[in-house]
This record gives sequence, C-alpha cells and structure tokens, in this order.
Amino acid sequence: MLEALLISITIFVLAMFVGFEVITKVPTILHTPLMSGSNAISGIAIIGAVLVAGRLSGTLSVTLGVIAVAMATINVVGGFLVTDRMLQMFKRKEEGQ
Repeated sequence: MLEALLISITIFVLAMFVGFEVITKVPTILHTPLMSGSNAISGIAIIGAVLVAGRLSGTLSVTLGVIAVAMATINVVGGFLVTDRMLQMFKRKEEGQ
C-alpha cells in the first residue's frame, strides 16, 4: 500500500513539472485554445468523478465524490465563461459603436 502511494505521489509530482514546463512554453496567442482543451479534459474528469462516486458506498466517500463533481463542474463552467469572454475580445467592433 505504501509503495503504491509513493508511486502515485511520484507520478503526480512529475506531472506537475511537465505541466508547468508545457504551459510556460505556450505562446500567448494559443492560451484560448489551450483553455478550451483543458475544459474538455475537465469534462472527462467530471464523468470519471460521477462514475467513481456512483460506485462508492460509505457516506464520506459519497460526500467526497459529490464535492469532486461540484468542483469539476465549477471549473468547466468558469473555463467556458472565461474562454467566451476572451473570444469576445477578438471580435471586430462594428463602426459607430
């Protein structure tokens, strides 16, 4: 059990470093498509959280699953709102406005 936990923590830390390096190398103009991609990944996380929460039996586990689903949903909705706002900034304004 301890070995599996250490492997999981190691993978998590390595993923953090890789994610940081990838995000810092992305040009500014590609931030909106990158945000849209991360929203899609968050949607997949919601599906996974719902599946896991549905299989759990304890009260604490179900509560944590519901919290995970709620947080992932907030992340997706917020991401779409921010992406929409950013895309509005690129639209051309009509003359006279």
